[in-house]
Amino acid sequence: MNEREEWLDLVDKNDQVIGQITRDDAWEQRRPVRVINAFLVNSRGELWIPRRTASKRMFPGCLDMSVGGYVEYGEDDLSAFKRETWEELKLDVDALDWREIAALSPFETGLSSFMRVYEIRSDAAPNFNSADFSQAWWLTPAELLARIGAGEAAKGDLAELVRRCYP
Repeated sequence: MNEREEWLDLVDKNDQVIGQITRDDAWEQRRPVRVINAFLVNSRGELWIPRRTASKRMFPGCLDMSVGGYVEYGEDDLSAFKRETWEELKLDVDALDWREIAALSPFETGLSSFMRVYEIRSDAAPNFNSADFSQAWWLTPAELLARIGAGEAAKGDLAELVRRCYP
């Protein structure tokens, strides 16, 4: 495997590993892989929703989940959640109040990948990685869905995840 490419576990319809695939190939070929997403939620029930930087290759300038990323080759979901939360928000999951709120299959939901979705409880806005996000807001699920419904660009699965996790 080329170390400069990001390698992921390729999974079957039952979420069982059947091989490896590069991130680019998984995206281009729409092959099933695993991702994690998380929402930072405050005591008022608002979600911390960032905007991706304009330099992002995929979904530049779009609204995004608080945390999101691929589960890398040989990695488990929880390790990916911890890694991505640190990389994107500079938050140590082990020091936070969090829980898993969904485990979703693309074959049952139409979402892009197998997903584990987590919720992190905090009233403090994170010191986010400026290479990932350019700005952010605390929004209720209804406010977020209204912005997307009014045409604001958002990452592909964002609206569906909010509808499923915060009805």
